[in-house]
Amino acid sequence: MDSFKGQGSIQLLLTAEQEAQHIVSSARNLKIARLKQAKEEAEKEVALYRSHMEAEFQKKISETSGSSGANVKRLEEETEGKIQYLNKSASRISNEVTGMLIKYVTTVKT
Repeated sequence: MDSFKGQGSIQLLLTAEQEAQHIVSSARNLKIARLKQAKEEAEKEVALYRSHMEAEFQKKISETSGSSGANVKRLEEETEGKIQYLNKSASRISNEVTGMLIKYVTTVKT
């Protein structure tokens, strides 16, 4: 009878080991499924973030390229104003500068 008891114990241990293997296998499969789901969710978030950033980038490009015409026009107006100011300043003092140059050219130092 002791041999039946020993075989029963061995059978009980084998059953417990198989049950433990099923539990571990089930836990692994569940972990793999959760990791796969987390990866898919992360990829969706990355795609959403990427599209959001791309939209912002395109918006900035359209804003800067649309206003570049206005910037060019503003710079041209500023440049034209500065040129006119310099021309007026030059015409005001040109007689004085011409006179001074003639004086220095015609004066002979001895």
